[in-house]
Amino acid sequence: MLKLLTDDNAHGKRLDQWLAQQLALQSSRCCLQSLIREGQVIVNGKTILEPRFKLSKNLGVIVNMMTAAECEPAGENIPLDILYEDKDLIVLDKPAGLVVHPGNGNQAGTLVNALVHHCGEDLSSIGGAKRPGIVHRLDKDTTGIMVVAKNDSAHHNLSQQFADHGRSGVLLRTYVALVWGAPNHKRGKIDLPLIRSHRDRKRQTVARESCSNARQAITHYTLLKKFGDDKNRTTIASLLECRLETGRTHQIRTHMAYLGHPLIGDMNYGSAFKTKANRLSRPTRAVVSAFPRQALHAQRLTFRHPFTGKIMTFIRNPPDDMQNLIESFQEPIL
Repeated sequence: MLKLLTDDNAHGKRLDQWLAQQLALQSSRCCLQSLIREGQVIVNGKTILEPRFKLSKNLGVIVNMMTAAECEPAGENIPLDILYEDKDLIVLDKPAGLVVHPGNGNQAGTLVNALVHHCGEDLSSIGGAKRPGIVHRLDKDTTGIMVVAKNDSAHHNLSQQFADHGRSGVLLRTYVALVWGAPNHKRGKIDLPLIRSHRDRKRQTVARESCSNARQAITHYTLLKKFGDDKNRTTIASLLECRLETGRTHQIRTHMAYLGHPLIGDMNYGSAFKTKANRLSRPTRAVVSAFPRQALHAQRLTFRHPFTGKIMTFIRNPPDDMQNLIESFQEPIL
């Protein structure tokens, strides 16, 4: 624990800026921002959670440096599939199994570790030490396109575009998902608020109307293809395109499961549908049983470049394992 007293030089300065000057040899500004957001900095007896907090003279500042050594991810030489890069941003195709940023149980081997190795200090600091450059996220086992900010100005601009979700701008995020069964309509809008499950804090659930802390979640879907037995008019699975109007944790997975069409391979939200594989042909059943994750891929991302203003669109088809899964459903069902 470190105790400091603000001086004349601190008046009117941001807390993170002043601390970075005082502790230049002990910790980076990015790391100090993370400590502030985690409640590790106290000013005159009050815990401050905002790095922009303005200081004045003769304030007592206490900094808990116990976690400072851990808050800054080390660079790791993890391969990145980069689709585009300039001085402001990186667009990449995230593989399955890669966690986006360090957290409980995942302190290393993340996308952030790979980005730190690739970019050095050329990443936005807005997300704090553990999330440098991270504008949006994908689940560990969801594949697909992400954009990362390399400076704070780009991060602010991209964050505003993502917060708007294309309502007044060009931002567009579409996914492809392979689900059990098929929706009744070719196109639909799912407008159901989400909340963290009280039974399992790692899961989301559709909230009751009375839940004041629920978050609005809207997913638009289009039915691309049905798989099943045409003779018996049985649909065993379908391929959907999903467009996000909001970006909540596990949004597509939770919404589709609520409709009764969970993603194939999703053991968190669709484990009750595992027996449906028994209706598949033996080759398809083998592919489904071996598929280790939810069949979800962020296929398209459109946004406006934060500085040039150019509309940028990136499209990447699902990886081989998901392509093979989709193609396996061409087999006739039993």
